[in-house]
Amino acid sequence: MTPMIPSAPLELWGGVECTVNRVGDCFRDQLAMTGHDEREGDLERFANLGLRTLRFPVLWERTAPGGLEHADWAWPDARLARARELGIRPIVGLVHHGSGPAGTNLLDPAFPELLATYARAVAERYPWVTAYTPVNEPLTTARFSALYGLWYPHAQADHDLVRAVLGQCRASVLAMRAIREINPDAVFVQTEDLGRTYSTPLLEYQANFDNDRRWLTFDLLAGRLTPRSRMWRHMRDLGVPEATLHWFGENGCRPDILGINHYLTSNRYLDSDLDHYPADTWGGNGRHRYADVAAVRVLTSSAGVGDLLTETWTRYRIPVAVTEAHLGCTREEQLRWLHEVWQASNAVRETGVDVRAVTAWSLLGSFDWNSLLTQNRAHYEPGAFDVRAPVPRLTAVGRMIGELAQGRPASHPVTRQPGWWRSGSRFAYGHEPTETSHDDWSSAAPPSRPILITGSGGTLGSAIGRLAELRGLDTRLLRRADLDIADPDALASALAEFAPWAVVNAAGYARVNAAESDPDTCFRENADGPATLARECERLGISLVTFSSDLVFSGRPGAQYVESDPVNPANVYGASKVEAERRVARLMPSALVIRTSALFGAWESDNLLTRALRELHAGRHWAVPAAVVSPTYLPDLVNATLDLLIDAERGVWHLASRGSMSWLELVRRAAGVAGVDTRRLREVSVPSATASCVLGTERGVLLPPIEEALVRYADELGVQTARHTVPSPARPAAGA
Repeated sequence: MTPMIPSAPLELWGGVECTVNRVGDCFRDQLAMTGHDEREGDLERFANLGLRTLRFPVLWERTAPGGLEHADWAWPDARLARARELGIRPIVGLVHHGSGPAGTNLLDPAFPELLATYARAVAERYPWVTAYTPVNEPLTTARFSALYGLWYPHAQADHDLVRAVLGQCRASVLAMRAIREINPDAVFVQTEDLGRTYSTPLLEYQANFDNDRRWLTFDLLAGRLTPRSRMWRHMRDLGVPEATLHWFGENGCRPDILGINHYLTSNRYLDSDLDHYPADTWGGNGRHRYADVAAVRVLTSSAGVGDLLTETWTRYRIPVAVTEAHLGCTREEQLRWLHEVWQASNAVRETGVDVRAVTAWSLLGSFDWNSLLTQNRAHYEPGAFDVRAPVPRLTAVGRMIGELAQGRPASHPVTRQPGWWRSGSRFAYGHEPTETSHDDWSSAAPPSRPILITGSGGTLGSAIGRLAELRGLDTRLLRRADLDIADPDALASALAEFAPWAVVNAAGYARVNAAESDPDTCFRENADGPATLARECERLGISLVTFSSDLVFSGRPGAQYVESDPVNPANVYGASKVEAERRVARLMPSALVIRTSALFGAWESDNLLTRALRELHAGRHWAVPAAVVSPTYLPDLVNATLDLLIDAERGVWHLASRGSMSWLELVRRAAGVAGVDTRRLREVSVPSATASCVLGTERGVLLPPIEEALVRYADELGVQTARHTVPSPARPAAGA
């Protein structure tokens, strides 16, 4: 039989990470952390991408934290009115990984009726709203709140997990009943994470149980759970009254759309051989101890989003959607993940699965999901926009969203390569073959165009090459002996041979003091070379990033220079960089110019910090210049540069660690982390004109704090010392 293919095209929806999460007595609000609660222009930004449906928070904890009689409707009033003006259809969410206001929680018997009362108030205030998600991911929230104890109310028992799921699902039924008394046609969109569990043969019984339990939210709401169901028997064994379970069949509230929130870490793998896994992955069920890890790190393949959409449609015959698609990773991997989810969703539609939409989640990014919101470290994952800029900055993800929302194919060159989850390097614990996913990346993708890296033999160039390869970016590396970028004929030949989509120029004259007696060579390599590159890249439509320096400024005590400050070099090297910036901007206005300062890293031994620690560790004296700088950890600089390049950013950017520090303080801090004695360390004076050159920024602080960088630097330095070789850093991790 020929499958019935949905007639309407696949829609692209959007959503803002909006969790109001409680840990102990601390509430953390993602809308406040991203600044969305205070920025009225965000909805215009979303509409300008072409988005016409948004998962929209009118959260109970935010609107009525002290009860409905004290509710503050100002924020949803203004935002929903603006959404209506912009032609944006909201899918209103009432609880998103929360537990309600402080007076209730997921285990409170009154929680369902209290939420229903709030839902009625929302529907009465906004009768024109046509779609709702009363509670986001009931089972997932219950796992974290009532089984693992990570979130409030911090319970850790199977019977509490079940109580929390039943309470949230009952709340959803009562909420939709109240809403439909106001708007009978209101659409019910229910979301859940349906990740599959895999295991070794010994733990197959646990994997089977997990795979039955993952349907609990949908089964309850769809009235599918019966006394013959495994989960029915399980809940009865835990003491749940039979009448409580029959209530869902008698009061069925079948969702109109089943939303799947799928992440790379959703699929899990259980293994009782604990020795192969770090201790923080260990757990158990009272019968066996086992490691619980992301299946993607172990198995050759596991269920992809297309598999889950098909499985859900087959089980319920209810229209489905991907209601969250996000990856906390490097920019190219974010693009590849969204692109793969979009492609897979379209592919299963061709088989007759009624897939309505894919939702680009975390449009404004999110904070601290790498620790499941249990740590307050301000770890930020950008989305369609990066909120670390003075105003949200459009990223390559946002540009892709705009293409897909407007019916155009994704155009970024990096999407022609598979994501890290399809690379052999992803295996952290060994792997074994398993079922084939419908979402396997197609080898029929168009051939990728590379990034050309010039000056790859130097410190900066080699770091760029190393990290670009680690990130799965197709690159071609050219040393100074391979290509003289100041030679127009040689450059034209190289660009024709490699046909890159971008050039990262790390070539140049780096001997600051020697430049004073050799200005012609310095200017040829530092100014003529980038200018030649800019001319050719502009002619061929190739993106370009080139590097400048803090020495375009003369330096003065107490000064912090931002991108728009007038340049005023104090030496030949700085003057050559100023000339390069001027000529590149004139020849190629779209070029990206990175100014940076005081680089340090563990992969090479020539930077001042590594030399200082090496000498001090050997018991020798070491002197550092009495200068104040903006110390910059080389891997952080490279990763931020590559993200900006992929984002098609242009103009001058300052990339350095926030604030300032003397070399003396930097060495002492690094030595403290690395356990090196600094009693033989001293300062020596330098000319006052270069005593202080600190880079600030008016475009956005993209690098992590220096304290965090020093910990990673010391770890890498220790590994390098132990192995007597240059280590490879860990592959970027997937977001939760």
